[in-house]
Amino acid sequence: MAEAQSTLDEKEVARFAKDAARWWDAKGPFAPLHRINPVRLAYIRDALCRRFGRDAKTGTSLAGLSVLDIGCGGGLVTEPLARLGASVTGIDPAEENIAAAKAHAEGARLTIDYRATTAQALAASGAQFDAVLLLEVVEHVPDVPAFLREVAPLVKPGEIMVLSTLNRTLKSYALAIVGAELILRWLPIGTHQWDRFVTPAELRTGLRVAGLTLTDTTGMIYNPFTDEWRLGRDTEVNYLATATK
Repeated sequence: MAEAQSTLDEKEVARFAKDAARWWDAKGPFAPLHRINPVRLAYIRDALCRRFGRDAKTGTSLAGLSVLDIGCGGGLVTEPLARLGASVTGIDPAEENIAAAKAHAEGARLTIDYRATTAQALAASGAQFDAVLLLEVVEHVPDVPAFLREVAPLVKPGEIMVLSTLNRTLKSYALAIVGAELILRWLPIGTHQWDRFVTPAELRTGLRVAGLTLTDTTGMIYNPFTDEWRLGRDTEVNYLATATK
């Protein structure tokens, strides 16, 4: 239990919980997540379709797959995945976030298993999933290797984990901290701590120790001229990753 507490930052949980009522406000405090969501979802859908031999062009490409979204917040990712047919479980340590997610899913008439719990507690129950998502989570965790070891049992043997996070580079400091928080005010000041950003090499090592193999890293790249996000090779700021167990 002591180790579980060491990988959960209560201040970070409270930071996101205080704005729980505004998760679905596309112009609110979670606006950046709304903006990157189409790119994240495309990557997740394609990664799962490749792994499980599905046609990504069909509207029910994820039918029958069990997917866990750790740190689901208000459900920005869980809802689209449910619409693609997945059996989705969303967990978050903040009860306020889960309440907001449940209310929105009910309004959209979607069946999603939302639980106010930690990944560690869920892993202790013996639950396992075809795919586990860690989206914009690990950069808010004080001990990433320990956290990955704790959540790895949630992935079924032979199956997949998909992550998205921020690389710890001078470029990410300039864009994600100075640019996004201090100048453009896309995010509240203090949303991120640069020293907690995770390099792909660190992620690879942490995953390997946890029993997973990193198979892909892909950048999420912002174009300020078109105000659009796209996938690409540049992983110096935001990036997505896939790992198999």
